[in-house]
Amino acid sequence: MIKVYTSAALTLGAALLFPLSSYAASCCGGGSGASLLLPKFRDLSVGINVAYEKYDGFWDKDGLWHQDPDGSNLSQSRLGLGVAKRINDNWQVSLSMPYVWNNNQYANNTFKTSGIGDSSITVWYEAFDQITCTWVLEDWEDYKPAMYFGTTLTVPTGISPYDDVQNNFDITGRGFYRFDLQALFDKTVFPWNASIALNYGKYLKRSVNREYGVYVAPYKKNLGDRFSGSISGGYTIFMDNGETVTLTAAYSYLQEDRATIDGIVDENSGIQKKGLSGTVAWSSDSKDTVVKLSYAYTPHYHNWGKNFPTTSMLSLGVNYVYD
Repeated sequence: MIKVYTSAALTLGAALLFPLSSYAASCCGGGSGASLLLPKFRDLSVGINVAYEKYDGFWDKDGLWHQDPDGSNLSQSRLGLGVAKRINDNWQVSLSMPYVWNNNQYANNTFKTSGIGDSSITVWYEAFDQITCTWVLEDWEDYKPAMYFGTTLTVPTGISPYDDVQNNFDITGRGFYRFDLQALFDKTVFPWNASIALNYGKYLKRSVNREYGVYVAPYKKNLGDRFSGSISGGYTIFMDNGETVTLTAAYSYLQEDRATIDGIVDENSGIQKKGLSGTVAWSSDSKDTVVKLSYAYTPHYHNWGKNFPTTSMLSLGVNYVYD
């Protein structure tokens, strides 16, 4: 049985980076924003995202970075599908589900597996009644951002270490339900835009009687509370035919507290990761179609993470919005 730090990437890479750059449009339509989120006054959105993530090294629990063993070649590919539907003028709901392919060579062992990842359902409330994008700042109303508040339920539909698997390289999910509270603040003063996204998640405790295919004495396990956030800024280029190209740079942070086993803290658990990303988004003149190309990177520096792998990820997302 092989257990290495890279296992965290196979269960957390998508959860950290995917939501920040997958399908979104801003409240006024176009290429900024985060998560699968409908623009104001639009009724339905469908999206597809493909991503390739390459793993190269890891941080230990003290935040020191280490290279993977010689001959290692670790990667994961993902296909994400999502749909968002407006309930009324200020409420919307979205569903998303990824399919995951693991392709890993580690310490002269090769592992290739695939399966559905963890799914999620999100409900958003839009705390604004009119589009907040503007060209000029003339009065205090023009300074108001688009404010979204939401909650997400993550459902463990993926393959976890508590299923019939042999090692960490087989898993595609974490095996726990999680509830998240979210807040997103997005402001566009053309041609500039900026956003701040905050997320706090709490896992539900579960019973465990199997680890990596081996039955064990039953115990109760719970993962630690999770906080993530990102800040981004972008610039929109307006084409003569009405199409737009938006360039966005972002910084993200993730921290998850230590897990407990039968109420006792697991001192070797807990994770932390900081990351950088850049996105180029093209939007049609009607703002019905958005195509995004994103690159996310974690520097190989000490203290940029804990119990987590360093990765680079390239993703391409297409989103279509219906009236």
